[in-house]
Amino acid sequence: MTEGAGASVGDGRRGLFILVAGPSGAGKDTLIDAIRARRPDLSVTRRIITRAAGSAGEDHSAVTLEDFERLEADGAFLMTWRAHGLAYALPADVEEALARGRGVIANLSRAAIAPARERFDPILVLLVTAPIEVLAQRLAARGRETPAEIRARLARADQPAPSGPEVVEIDNGGALGDALAQALQAIEAAETLAAAADRGDAAERPGQPPIGNRDRSLK
Repeated sequence: MTEGAGASVGDGRRGLFILVAGPSGAGKDTLIDAIRARRPDLSVTRRIITRAAGSAGEDHSAVTLEDFERLEADGAFLMTWRAHGLAYALPADVEEALARGRGVIANLSRAAIAPARERFDPILVLLVTAPIEVLAQRLAARGRETPAEIRARLARADQPAPSGPEVVEIDNGGALGDALAQALQAIEAAETLAAAADRGDAAERPGQPPIGNRDRSLK
């Protein structure tokens, strides 16, 4: 990382919100763990999911649907979405970390990317991809879904992907080290651009005001 590229906690700049998205089996959690090992200054948020406690997969906070809906009504979540028959949320304290200048990484459904891009700034979307045969092998190996559920997830793998200047596609179909290098480079570039925008010397990107100058209000 270039020295001084990321926001320092307490310097008045917002932290970079790094959203990791992609089809099931693309290796998002594995990539997030690798990024965290290389960038311990970044905070990795733990998702709240209506999935049974102790189930295989990512480290998450398991809640019942009843508790999820109660917490949602109480304003305990930053944002929520539904996918694969489950309810997902990010905790409200993510905003506190961002406001203090801490970069935050979150695993987000592709369907939740658009509302997140409208609400948060600066933001980076790491769109993790892999060939369909690799997705199928990984889903079968993790043993979390039935064959029917795997087929359903693979059918959604080619849904329209988000695009734009904040979106960087990461090919995670091969060696993890290659995907990690791509991700770290994208994060550093986004941090540098956000810092430049805060100084007022960033060139405008086509169709977008500079990062840091867009509406940061939470809608």
